Amino acid sequence: MKFLKGLALFILSFLLFLSLSILGLALMINQTILNPDFVIAQVDRLDIASLAGEMLSEQVPPEVDELTGEAVAKVISDTITDLEPWLKEQAGDAVYSIYYYLEGRSQSLSLVISLEPMKQSLRENLGEAALQASPAAIESYLEKIPSTFEFNEASLGAEGMAQFEQARQYVGYFHLGYKLLIVFILLLIAGIVLINRQVKGATRAIGSTFLSYGIPSYAGILVAKHLAGTQIAQLDIPTSLQTWLPQLIKDTLAPLEMFSLGLLVTGVALLIVSFVYKRGEPSS
Repeated sequence: MKFLKGLALFILSFLLFLSLSILGLALMINQTILNPDFVIAQVDRLDIASLAGEMLSEQVPPEVDELTGEAVAKVISDTITDLEPWLKEQAGDAVYSIYYYLEGRSQSLSLVISLEPMKQSLRENLGEAALQASPAAIESYLEKIPSTFEFNEASLGAEGMAQFEQARQYVGYFHLGYKLLIVFILLLIAGIVLINRQVKGATRAIGSTFLSYGIPSYAGILVAKHLAGTQIAQLDIPTSLQTWLPQLIKDTLAPLEMFSLGLLVTGVALLIVSFVYKRGEPSS
């Protein structure tokens, strides 16, 4: 009986350790990649003006090539400054639209963004800076920009929608598995308690398992954040990204870090209980 009891406790503790490892990763994914609020928060922290400036500079019309580099830079800077709140607002709407569809909250994927604010800002800034380009040339360029940007089933096509449908299924499977995993962990803990039938044994077994996961996981996250910051500093990327990426990594690892720290603290508390508990208990 003692052998079978020990074997059962070992199996349940091992399954609990594996389940906690999977749950930690699932928790991190659920609160970051699959969380539209997290994505929007990271976009808000990004210096869109610096990054989009280079992209917009490639779209400067040939009609205003006569402008000096300083004038073009000013047009780009002014336009991005004017549009930054608008860009972030539209990005937020796009993120929510996509996530609601992937999560099954919306049965259709449809997003229409008016590009008139962008065209108006370009018109004003180009008009102020264009010393040689005619207003007609500027209007001719602006007419090439569509009035709206549409992101829906029609614009994606059959192949694109098939990929979105597949992603939607995967997200559904993930959320279902996430809930079932939590239930499974609770059943494993209940099984350990029932097999021990005493506070000392149950708290010691569960606490040891929590610590076996919490300690290396928490230490690994601290090392990963330090190494990531060191490596990013050596990359040849824009300065805005060098300041944004470390915070992104820190925020991405934060749910897993808190989960690991919580299990570490809980494990220590359970082990303390197992050693200081003195109350008489019935034998198994």
